[in-house]
Amino acid sequence: MSKKVYWNEEFEIMERSKLEKLQVERLRSTIKTALDTQFYGELYSKKGINVDSIQSIDDLRKLPFTVKQDLRDSYPDGMTSTKKGESIRLHCSSGTTGQPAVVYHNKHDLDSWGNLVARSLFCAGARPGDVFQNICGYGLFTGGLGFQYGGETLGALTIPAGAGNSKRQIKLIQDFGTTVIHAIPSYLIRLYDVFKQEGIDPLKDTNLRLFVIGAEPHTEEQRKKIEELFGIKAYNSYGLTEMNGPGVAFECEEQNGLHIWEDAYFVEIVDPDTLEPVADGEIGELVLTTLDREVMPIIRYRTRDLTRFLPGECGCGRTHRRLDRITGRSDDMFIIKGCNIFPMQIEGVLMKIPEVGTNYLIELVTENDIDEMHVKVELQAHCFSDSYKDLENLQYSLIHKIRDEVLAKPKVVLLPPNSLPQQEGKAIRVVDHRRQLRITN
Repeated sequence: MSKKVYWNEEFEIMERSKLEKLQVERLRSTIKTALDTQFYGELYSKKGINVDSIQSIDDLRKLPFTVKQDLRDSYPDGMTSTKKGESIRLHCSSGTTGQPAVVYHNKHDLDSWGNLVARSLFCAGARPGDVFQNICGYGLFTGGLGFQYGGETLGALTIPAGAGNSKRQIKLIQDFGTTVIHAIPSYLIRLYDVFKQEGIDPLKDTNLRLFVIGAEPHTEEQRKKIEELFGIKAYNSYGLTEMNGPGVAFECEEQNGLHIWEDAYFVEIVDPDTLEPVADGEIGELVLTTLDREVMPIIRYRTRDLTRFLPGECGCGRTHRRLDRITGRSDDMFIIKGCNIFPMQIEGVLMKIPEVGTNYLIELVTENDIDEMHVKVELQAHCFSDSYKDLENLQYSLIHKIRDEVLAKPKVVLLPPNSLPQQEGKAIRVVDHRRQLRITN
């Protein structure tokens, strides 16, 4: 048996007792820094919170939660410490309404972030000397520069390819011998279609051996579809701008949950309604606290992402706890005919159907004063040929499979390939026309 290797063995296989001691030390330092910010300084002063309030990890639960609106209300720099003058970069979270959530970084913060991403890539199987093609947006979006610096810290030849332009992406893959790709999952499925159109076999005609996927919610079925199409393993990543970006949690080569790096983040999972901790193994809302950030610490941040701790130890030997894949968000649920529905439930049904293509869209509409759900689904091209006779049966099957999953009957519209709009970044999966109608009326 080959010896297990790690990017940073000191931290990755640290004994739990030592890891928890490190967390307390870093949490106290984080509170000290937070007291220097306008937001936490005022909030904690009112509540009588100081560094001595934290003597153990359990004391963290005495502190109030932070939500995204707090970051927006503190725009542009109300959550930065006195170290703001050391800042050398900022990023903004995505979003189309209200003020953006801005996060500042100094050199320490960027070095820490780069090391976390390098550690993440290494645990998924990337190595120094790989050719790493980063197919996502740069600029204020954290996925671009986050993976760029992580790949460089790893020691990979890193190609800042950016999003879109699939033929150019394939040329880069072939010309420079790309071995590792990071991209959003919906784009990889579209990229495979272009490989087919160009008559290129990604397994035989390239050096590709590993995918990293993330930045948008996706199901296990979608991941498996990518792996089956390309014949290449795809590893899940998790991150969010408020916690740096990519590199918060990552799958190792075991593909059995995402290790969340507990030397950099303290992790809680709470009931989104009561805000009390849930039992291990139960689904709840992920709450995160930065432990190694100087300019802009964020404490007990409600991510709105739903997940659970996975029990037991991982075969890779890493001691950091594992999160299950994100099953949805506490704030992207919609209600149709009294049923609570998460978009990923519908994706899970669609991705099991061989005839389903690369794109789908859920539209929520009001017809005759009743809210309805329309699911528009692109199919494989052969489904619209004269030889295919099962289109009606397929539509009937999809209606009933979705109804069985979410308990509300949808209208299903079957479309040929490339009928739905395509986005350069995260795929838009739900359009709520009900809200638009209510606003305009």
